[in-house]
Amino acid sequence: MKKRIAVVGAGVSGLTAAVVLAERGHDLSIFAEAIGQSTTSGAAAAIWFPYDAEPADKVIPWALETYKVLVDLSRDPPSGVSMIELRQFSRAGEIQIPDWARSLGARRLHHPSIATTTSVATGSPRDEFVRSATGRIRPTGELAGLRPAPNLAEGAGDSFKSGFVMTVPLMDTTIYLDYLRERLTKAGAAIHAGARFKALEDVDPTFDLVINCAGFGAKTLVHDADLEPHRGQVAIIPKIDNLTSAVVCDDAPLMYAIPRPHDCILGGTNELSQDLVVDAASTTRIVAECTRVLQIDNPRVLAERVGIRPFRKSGVCVERDCLRDGRTVIHNYGHGGAGFTLSWGCAREAVSLIS
Repeated sequence: MKKRIAVVGAGVSGLTAAVVLAERGHDLSIFAEAIGQSTTSGAAAAIWFPYDAEPADKVIPWALETYKVLVDLSRDPPSGVSMIELRQFSRAGEIQIPDWARSLGARRLHHPSIATTTSVATGSPRDEFVRSATGRIRPTGELAGLRPAPNLAEGAGDSFKSGFVMTVPLMDTTIYLDYLRERLTKAGAAIHAGARFKALEDVDPTFDLVINCAGFGAKTLVHDADLEPHRGQVAIIPKIDNLTSAVVCDDAPLMYAIPRPHDCILGGTNELSQDLVVDAASTTRIVAECTRVLQIDNPRVLAERVGIRPFRKSGVCVERDCLRDGRTVIHNYGHGGAGFTLSWGCAREAVSLIS
């Protein structure tokens, strides 16, 4: 039965849930204080990977369902979704490849550097060569043993003790968020920016149903004490020649370099703070660590962005509830650093709760 639905929040979770509902014929409107690049989603690196979200037994199925949708979207260039090689590293010791990653083709990197194990040339049966993240070629196998790759900056090769590689979707937020909005417009949905509510009951009572995708805003909207602000800061720099793989290390200091078609995102931070002011010292540290690992000169910083990851200590909230005025509300928030990664899986779960 067609319903009149209000979605609160226009980040990736709100937009995705709205697309699913609007394309099923519901009369839908989005209400949000910020839209597009002004949202937390606009500041995200937006590479598919279950990060900073709990619990695993729910997060992984949602992530894998989203993975399938994004792979399909990667065949449609206007979506802004592409497939990229992700190289995940650890400085602390032997990295464990999760079972879900193995199911997607993840394989171990056999050298503690940013090199892959893809052979691009051979000099003899024992001497093979691999290409680094920036495209340079170096020897491995018996010629190199376990020495740091010679093309890395001093000490960079020793930073990583182990790693694995897999191919994952990457969403260019400057394209993908607009793509979702265009799908909503075609489906007849309306988007209202600058909307502020003190409580979900403030949503116009002519809406039969409310979908709560307010991200960290849910802390005040529904008084959820379990929500924590995990602050993330990134620096956006010009595109790096020959950098075709994403390089990520979750160990302190958090480091990632995510190449996009027209630029590159360097990160990052994950701090317990809701301060949205750019910290110059963090940008300096981010750029220094990334350039050290990638062995590139200090780049020009085009922009600095800060977003608040809505981490929920008791786990991502996708639940059916009832407002004080008797209307049904479907909660869909608390995705931490995995909003894009969980977007389609959680949206479909939320929709299933409506009836």
